[in-house]
Amino acid sequence: MLTSTFPRWEGDSEPPFVFELCRRLGADFDILVLAPHAPGAKTRETMSGLTVVRFRYFFEWGELLTNRGGIMANLRRHPLVYLLVPFFMMAQLLAVARLLRKETIDLIHAHWLIPQGLLAVLARALSRSKSDILCTSHGSDISALPGSVFSALQRFTLRHADAITVVSKAMRQLVRDIGALPEKISVLPMGIDARNLFVPDKAACRSRNEILFVGRLVPEKGVELLVRSLPAVIAKSPETILTVIGQGPTEIYLRQLCSELGIAHKVGFEGAVRNELLPDYFRRTALFVLPSHAEGFGLVCAEAMACECAVVAADLPALREMVSDHETGLLFSDNDMLALTKCVLDLLADDELRERLGKAGRARILTHYDWEVIAQRYREILHGMASNKHPSGKAQRPPF
Repeated sequence: MLTSTFPRWEGDSEPPFVFELCRRLGADFDILVLAPHAPGAKTRETMSGLTVVRFRYFFEWGELLTNRGGIMANLRRHPLVYLLVPFFMMAQLLAVARLLRKETIDLIHAHWLIPQGLLAVLARALSRSKSDILCTSHGSDISALPGSVFSALQRFTLRHADAITVVSKAMRQLVRDIGALPEKISVLPMGIDARNLFVPDKAACRSRNEILFVGRLVPEKGVELLVRSLPAVIAKSPETILTVIGQGPTEIYLRQLCSELGIAHKVGFEGAVRNELLPDYFRRTALFVLPSHAEGFGLVCAEAMACECAVVAADLPALREMVSDHETGLLFSDNDMLALTKCVLDLLADDELRERLGKAGRARILTHYDWEVIAQRYREILHGMASNKHPSGKAQRPPF
């Protein structure tokens, strides 16, 4: 399993979706995880029965490219971090090639086309390995990397991958447009632990005036739009407060904006919160808002819905697959502050609507996004590739 996002240690606040997938596949496959090292992390350890190897790409104090919001967020936060990119790419390439030579690796599952998918393809060629490659695109590896050079690298990766998974139907069309063969592509969203972790609490008392946002504090998440809509919401619902969970390069700007708008006392910035603590926030808040300008899937929206929290989301193709307007949540046109304000006010004013949408939302998640459903589909693809039955598993690979 090749990834740039993985818990650095037990109880880490880093997104755990790759870890959770590995944990659920561990009974069927012997999994070795290769992830970048981070200050304070071990270079090799066993986590929940998984062998985790972390490659070094700089002096420990300078390994700042990953974690804390992801690679793109760190590049925006500290432009000097760009200097780490070539070290990271070379170190990961050599680490993958070294493992392919030392270990018996039947299959590489690379998360994100760039850099992991690209480097997996190059390392396979460098080591002359016969391993199959499954690439998963999560969305940001396409939307955050525009331009002809990145498109060419994405196309190269998609051509040489043996199978591809994307996290939404909208993403399937995007990778087809780039050049992926339709028969290689499967739609598999990341799963939600909707049976044990993200579950409603009937005894919990929900707020009637708290709005919640969870996510990276980067421009594409649309938090600025949510903050700018808040004065109009407060004017009609004076008790309203906003809780923001997450970290990223726009946090300082967002705090300043709250002060300029005179709502600093109404907005709480909680920073990063460990995954196992998030359900408490989803259970207590009146509603969750995801005002993103681009989404490959919308994992936190699914987590909120699993806790029977009513959601308001931007009307984006990927989110539309999960949130049906006035059925499992409310949708508003992307970047439309008036529409967002109306959706929030409608939900704050209607307890019955919030409850109905919350229950319907959880039912949608249990049917389509629960980890047991998603893990089983991954098992089928991986077993199929391993047994040469998957239609794309042993396709003739194009020459370099």
